[in-house]
Formats: sequence, structure tokens, C-alpha cells
Amino acid sequence: MIKHIFLDLDDTLLDFHLAEHIAIRATFDEMGVPSDDKTIARYSVINRSCWERLERGEWTRAEVLVGRFKLLFTELGVNADPVATQAMYEDKLCIGHYFLPGAEKLLDDLYGRYKLYITSNGTARVQDSRIESSGIAKYFDGIYVSQRVGADKPSPVFFERVFSDIGDINKSEAIIVGDSLTSDIMGGINAGILTCYFNPKKRPPREDIKPDYEIGSLDELIPLLESIN
Repeated sequence: MIKHIFLDLDDTLLDFHLAEHIAIRATFDEMGVPSDDKTIARYSVINRSCWERLERGEWTRAEVLVGRFKLLFTELGVNADPVATQAMYEDKLCIGHYFLPGAEKLLDDLYGRYKLYITSNGTARVQDSRIESSGIAKYFDGIYVSQRVGADKPSPVFFERVFSDIGDINKSEAIIVGDSLTSDIMGGINAGILTCYFNPKKRPPREDIKPDYEIGSLDELIPLLESIN
């Protein structure tokens, strides 16, 4: 019987890809950095690889936030300050929010039936702003952003601290839902709870990280939970 649902925020409930695209283009325009689609796509690849370094414990958060711009600017051969770029980008990323299709209805349907929690590796200031803008805090019994928790998904330490804060929780009654195999699904595996991979882009599977369940759209989650229960 599932009673506790841990939901990732970025690209699970809120469309981070769209928010990133808008914020990074505006930032690059102001910083005098090329802002064409090819450059922004390359930034996204570098950014993802930097966050994966964080997940593996190879980089700190500070190294990720500045290092992604440093790597891109070196590759492009442009003379721009990565520290100033990071500060401007974070300011712009705090503005507004964009729901993924079905996210608002899902939260309405889950609310009152399950204990809901946000588990995010994002930057606290940015996530606070986007959560407030979207008005979704009312649905959640706990909001856990790694910068405040003091550990990042998929580290077992992240979930140990989350479970400790929640108190009485039976792991067999918990599931995590998220779009990242390396962060959400690996994190759930490390924590000893059920995992549900949200994979609308139909990314290929990985032999080393196998979720318990997989959905391609958010409207599939309620029927899945009902079938488990």
C-alpha cells in the first residue's frame, strides 16, 4: 500500500527545460555570448554532465554552477565572466514557472489521498521562487531541496535526512517519481523505496539502473498507484 510519494520538481512537475531555455538565452544576450539554438543545446549537454558529476560526488554545487559556464565559454572561445553569468542566470531562472502537461491535475488528484513530498537537487533560492510562483506548496507535506538538506540525490544521506525529518515512515509504503535515472531512480534504489521513472521522451533504458515502474505521461501515475495498491 503506497502512502508516501516523493516527487521530483524539475521536468517532472515543472518544465525546467523551457525555463532554462528562456533564462539562458536572455542571459547570454545580455552577456554578449552567442544565444543561437546550437549554443543553447550545447550548454544543456554540458550542464547535464556537470550535474551528473555532482551526483557522483565528483564536484561540489559551487563547482557545477560556475563550472558549466566556464566549460562552455572555453569551448566557444568567448571572453565572458562565468561567475557573473551564473548570477544573472539564477536571477532570470527565478522568474515564473511552467507546468508540465497534467501536473496540476495530478497534484489535485493525489492531494488528500497520499502524503506528498518534493525532493529536488535544484538551488534553494531558485526552487523556492518557482514553487511560490506556481502555488504548489499547499499540496506537500514536506519540501526537500538538496542545498538545504546538505546532501544530493542519489546519495543515501539525502534520503536518510528526509526520512528522519518526516518521522514515522515505512519504506515499503513509499515511492519516488522522477525523470532522472541517475538522480531520482538511483536515489530511490539507494534509499530502499519503490521507483517510478517518468520518461515522456522515451529515453533508452540503462542496464545498471532499473526502475520498478515507468510511465510516459503524468496521467498514467494514478492508475499505476491504484494497481500497486
